[in-house]
This record gives sequence, C-alpha cells and structure tokens, in this order.
Amino acid sequence: MMKGVRRATLQLLVAASRLLPPRLGGWTRAMMRELEEIPGNAHAVAFALGCLRAVLSLAIAERLRPLRAAPPVLFPERSIQTMNGISARPRLLGLLCAALAVGLGIAYMAAAGAPPRYLLVNLMALVIGATAWLMLGRTAGSRLGGAGAMVLALGVVLLLTALFGISAEGATRWVRVGPLPLQVSLIVLPLMLVAYARRPDAIGTAGMAVAALALAVQPDRAMAGVLAAGLIALLASRPGRHAVAAAAASVAAFGWTLLTPDRLPASPYVDQIFYTAFQVHPLAGAAVVLGAAALLVPATGAWRLAGERPALLAFGGCWAGVIVAAALGNNPTPLVGYGGSAVLGYLLSVALLPGGKAAQAARGADAPMPEGERSSDRDAVEWCAVRSA
Repeated sequence: MMKGVRRATLQLLVAASRLLPPRLGGWTRAMMRELEEIPGNAHAVAFALGCLRAVLSLAIAERLRPLRAAPPVLFPERSIQTMNGISARPRLLGLLCAALAVGLGIAYMAAAGAPPRYLLVNLMALVIGATAWLMLGRTAGSRLGGAGAMVLALGVVLLLTALFGISAEGATRWVRVGPLPLQVSLIVLPLMLVAYARRPDAIGTAGMAVAALALAVQPDRAMAGVLAAGLIALLASRPGRHAVAAAAASVAAFGWTLLTPDRLPASPYVDQIFYTAFQVHPLAGAAVVLGAAALLVPATGAWRLAGERPALLAFGGCWAGVIVAAALGNNPTPLVGYGGSAVLGYLLSVALLPGGKAAQAARGADAPMPEGERSSDRDAVEWCAVRSA
C-alpha cells in the first residue's frame, strides 16, 4: 500500500516540477536523488509532500511576481494598477478565490468539530486542483475553447456515471476513487460549460445534450439547474442556433428532474451549511457566506473583457447555480463545505478562463520588471529548501 502511495506521490511531484523555471532544474534533480535515497516509504512520502508544497508555492510565486505590491502609501497608483491587473486576469483571480474559499471552509469545519480527514480531503483537493491549474497553463482557454470533441467526451462520462455509477436513495451520481466517492457532475460540468462557451459548435452542442440527458437519468435536479443557468447565461451573451439548442436541452432536462422527488438527506458539513454554520458561531457563518461569494468574483471580469464575456458569464451562471442549489436543498455547498469534487471542478473551470493575454489586452504592453523584483537562482533554491523542510 505504502509503495503505491510513494509511487503516486513521486509521479505527482515529477509532474509539478515541470512547472518550475529552467534555472531551478538543478534543485529539481537534487530533490529527486534525495528522494531515491530515503529507505522508508513513510519518510519518503513525507519528504515528497514537503517538496510538492515547495514546488507549488514557488510556481505560484513566479506567476504572482508581476503583481507585487508597490510602496506603502495610501492608495498608490501602482497598487491601483495591480488591482486592475488582477481583475483583468480572471484565471489568476479564480485561483486566489479558490484558496480563500477552501481556507474559510476549513476554518468553519474546524470550528464545527468536523473529522480531521474532512479538512485534509479539501486541502489535498486544492493542491491537486492547483497543480492541474498550473499544468494547463495560461493558454488553456484558447487551446481548449471550442474543443467540441472534449465536451462530447465529458458528456459521455456523465452518462456512463448515470448508468453504472454509485447509487444512493434512487440517485446515481458518484464514482469511487479509493475510499472517496466523487460527484462526477461537479467536476466535469463546469469545465464543459466554460469550454463550450468560448466557441460553441455542433459537436459541443451534442455533448451538452448528452450531459443534459445524463443529469435527467441520474437524476440530479441541482446540476441540471446549474447546466441550464450556465447555458442561459451563454445564450444571453452569445445568441446562436447552437446555444439555443443546448439551452433547450438543458431546460428540458431540468424540467424532467422537477418531476422526480429528491430523497437524499442532508449530510453534515456538506449540505445546508449556509444555515447550520451560524449555529456554530456567527463568524463561522460569515466565513461560509464570504467563501461562497468569492467564487463568483472572477465572473466580474465580463464587464472589462468584452471578448471573453460569454465564457465568464457561463462560468458565473454555473457557480451561481451551484450556490443557489446548495442554499435551497440538500446539495453540496461548494468549496466551503466538505467535498473535493467541487474544489476540483472549480479549479478546472477557472483554468480555462482568460489568463495573461487577456490582461495584456486590458492594460497594454507589460512594463519591464523592476530590478528589485528579480530573484537570483541561489535565493530561489534556498527558499525552496526552507519550504520543503
């Protein structure tokens, strides 16, 4: 068992190491050699997780470097430019909002006395999702947008889940990965919506129709409503025959699910926590509400990035639908409640939002980085070594 965990951790570490700049290649090789020399599997896994944390921290720091704050004066011009720069980069903003929401959710669960493994599952989902966000890169949206075959394939995955997945109280929505059940629709549906919204086509429309059928078969009233909300938001910003057909299929699926009673009971730390969190403490309730609201912040870029408006509005409609469903019924509360599926789904959908190119178009050509903000190889290596200790 531990050998398999060691091997999986090593593979994840190797994949994450590719995100580092070439100047840190020496540190990466040294890290791998050190890992090979550790005899015990438990110690090796602990060392690899520390290195993984360091790699992800450095990779994120490299991407945040252009956005560092300016001199400490009240509302300095450069700070305003930095805030404008972040707001014009929904992809980066989404990562920061995900980290904030998961952090607030962990604080709530800790205050509410949730089992420690619940906190660990959400934290590991954030790490895995952030790794996927980094590996997809800033151009993921332009590369995968309009990828109708991918949308269709994900729709088939949803349908297979409805036919062969894990059932509970008449609903079939989950698959099991190791000891954890995952709700597939929360992972793939947001990704499908953003990819489809960037450039709707006939194959992608077929994929949306398959997804609508899958949600009706499961049945999943909440996610059928989410699909309808995202596609209606897309239709409002980009009318067209493909968007009309996809929206019509989603509304039909949602209507079908309304005819089927939803018998699933509320799960502690997962459902209805917009209300139960306030019973723990007013600050815990405020943390849950703030974390959920933060998920919609990247969609505000739709008013600055007109060319990316359909994808951003579809993203906003999707996650607004998830939040409303969590408030109205026994449905998972995204990121601030227990469950890794929503964390992964949010970060995968965020990865397809506009990145660096959209920011450059909004604020003009990037200025050269000030000399004081450049770090040497030696400093970066020492920093990583401390973080992995």
